[in-house]
Amino acid sequence: MAHRFPNPLALLTAPAILLIAGCGGGVAASGFHFSESISVHANATHTDTAGHLQYSATLSGGEPTQVQWTATGGDPVSGPGSISPSGLYTPPTYLTQESVPVLITATTAQDPAQPGTAKLTISPGFLQPLTPGNFALGPGASTQLSGSITEVGGSGDLHFTLASDPSGSLPANPAELGSLGQPTCRRSPVTNPTPAYTLCSVSYTAPASIPAPAVAYILAAAPAIPDDAPARSWSRVLLNPSGISSSPVAHQAHLPVPVALGVSSGNNADYDQSSGQLSDCCGGTLGALLQDASGTQFVLSNNHVLARSDQSFPGETIIQPGLIDNGCTPFGIGPGTTPVATLTGYPPLALAQTNVDAAIARPTPGSVDTRGNILELGPRQPDGTLAPAPPGTSSTNGRGESPTLGLSVAKSGRTTGLTCSQVSAIDVDVVIDYFSDCAETHPTLAKIFTNQFVVAGANFSDAGDSGALVVDASNAEPVGLFFAGATDSNGVEQAISNPAADVLAALNSQVQAPTGPTSYTFVGAQDHPVACLTYAAPKPAMPLLSPAARARAEAALPLAQLQLGSNIQLSTQRVTIAPSRDHPGLAALAFPLNTPNLPAAISGVPTQIPASESPTLPRAASLALALTAKQRNAAALLRGNPAIFGVGVGQSLDNPADAAIFLFVDRTKSPGNLPESLDGQRTRLVLMDRPHVTRAQGQPAHAATCQPAPPSQPLSFHFQMPMPR
Repeated sequence: MAHRFPNPLALLTAPAILLIAGCGGGVAASGFHFSESISVHANATHTDTAGHLQYSATLSGGEPTQVQWTATGGDPVSGPGSISPSGLYTPPTYLTQESVPVLITATTAQDPAQPGTAKLTISPGFLQPLTPGNFALGPGASTQLSGSITEVGGSGDLHFTLASDPSGSLPANPAELGSLGQPTCRRSPVTNPTPAYTLCSVSYTAPASIPAPAVAYILAAAPAIPDDAPARSWSRVLLNPSGISSSPVAHQAHLPVPVALGVSSGNNADYDQSSGQLSDCCGGTLGALLQDASGTQFVLSNNHVLARSDQSFPGETIIQPGLIDNGCTPFGIGPGTTPVATLTGYPPLALAQTNVDAAIARPTPGSVDTRGNILELGPRQPDGTLAPAPPGTSSTNGRGESPTLGLSVAKSGRTTGLTCSQVSAIDVDVVIDYFSDCAETHPTLAKIFTNQFVVAGANFSDAGDSGALVVDASNAEPVGLFFAGATDSNGVEQAISNPAADVLAALNSQVQAPTGPTSYTFVGAQDHPVACLTYAAPKPAMPLLSPAARARAEAALPLAQLQLGSNIQLSTQRVTIAPSRDHPGLAALAFPLNTPNLPAAISGVPTQIPASESPTLPRAASLALALTAKQRNAAALLRGNPAIFGVGVGQSLDNPADAAIFLFVDRTKSPGNLPESLDGQRTRLVLMDRPHVTRAQGQPAHAATCQPAPPSQPLSFHFQMPMPR
């Protein structure tokens, strides 16, 4: 855009416009100017094709003003992107080079000759994060990783590096992380009849010696991305001396029939349409096999996976893999999927009495493994891979067992494969948001589920694992059905599941079998252990104590010391101040390890004992008291504070011998003052993203469902895109 040099006299009277670039999707702010005679400074701007920027305009005095927005420049083929009347900028969906400049212009009706401008740079973002996103390897074993960026043609590629954490840190001996081969990238010219995004692959080899379980990270960065820009992805590798090789890639593949469970699946109609074209699709996991009293078998998954969140009718087709793993190409339009079942029924989410997210479908004869085998649930095989196996059903007659705090569990799902962790919270009441579309732009229901359980674990679950069966790792007995989750402020996934008994009870009462009222049970075999794969969680960062938090704790110190001094054995020791592990940002009164009868708080300040080397479960009496207090207070907490979306019971970190009432808090909202204790029982905050049903999302890749425009017009490409982490 050419700049007009204004009349110097006009500068004395014309209002100057100040543009401010706001951040969206982790994007940085920008630097800009309005004309050669008026200059305003701010930070530089850089975003990728997956980001957004919110712009605003003010007069030179700082007053907001109404402007007309335009975006110019950009990619020679895909254009500059677009900006809404409110100033929300959306980049083009793809680029044909590594980076392009875009000029954002704001003009007022009063003086269109005095525009304000902002410059920004667009780079290609990730279309598909690194695949697999997590995997396990034994000594000297190798695997291939790949990632796709939204660049068509051009010369950009992904830059792969090894690190010991997602931030890029390196150990003293980098060789202990393994090694990367030479990356290769596949590109196609924009002029191809079916142009493709840039896809880059690299080979990773584990170190020849793995003395103890360890974790390595493969990092990938898109081209022309500065250090603080968002277009990065990583994969976590579990290095194990037992030689187990496990990858979720097999769970996402188009498998020969009869298919095992724990694999990609979904409803053949689970997609969005825009302007008569398929624009998004979604799917999840085919979780387990059930049978009714007559022996008729059914596949089990979530309502939102098989029944499109109450939008389906019995008889709809269930496919393998789900549309997300076939470029959003429904069966009947193109190849790549197999019909494996027809929807039978589901407890409606819209009904208040429904307390599970479940649906069942009748397998097509010969399409599903009738033994109930689940991928990787069996023992290690000679080549290091894990055999498929059915869940254990011998000790409960197929009815499953109840979740208990600290129970080691496993799940086999579409996105993260086989993973293990522990039950971290029980008796959880939680609000889950539902949407009518895969793109999650049309909310339909915010439903409160009660008596759920949570599994906290690095890489335990991700979008697309919905519908996976959660089993007891010691005997493979069903424990629950995974259906929702999110990531907490420490980067740990918090996976929410319906208890197995509740799932069966809801199906028994709300879904009538073809032969009439029945009793559903899990199809399985003799109980057996699971070869667990547990990814180490990152160490939580302890925030610095604010002066106010420290002052509050100091005011309570005399009372704390008085309580400690009443014990002869501990009277010579001191109470100190330390960061609370249950309440990030608050101070705690730190007592000696063996302090008896330690209250949850003193003068509103949490109490704490030194962290134990080997954490134990809370005392049974403390757990019972916390459950009672939770049940008495949960409804009021959920109603009274919009930042709290879940309440349950787990283990205190400040004193692991005590249970704590968990408050699951939306980390994007100000929670206000949260209680340090309830009815004399400890509370513990879990700051996290708001949970949602974790179906994965994709975009179409085939011309059969979305034709690109002619070369003389801006091209529109639609490719598979699982939701990035």
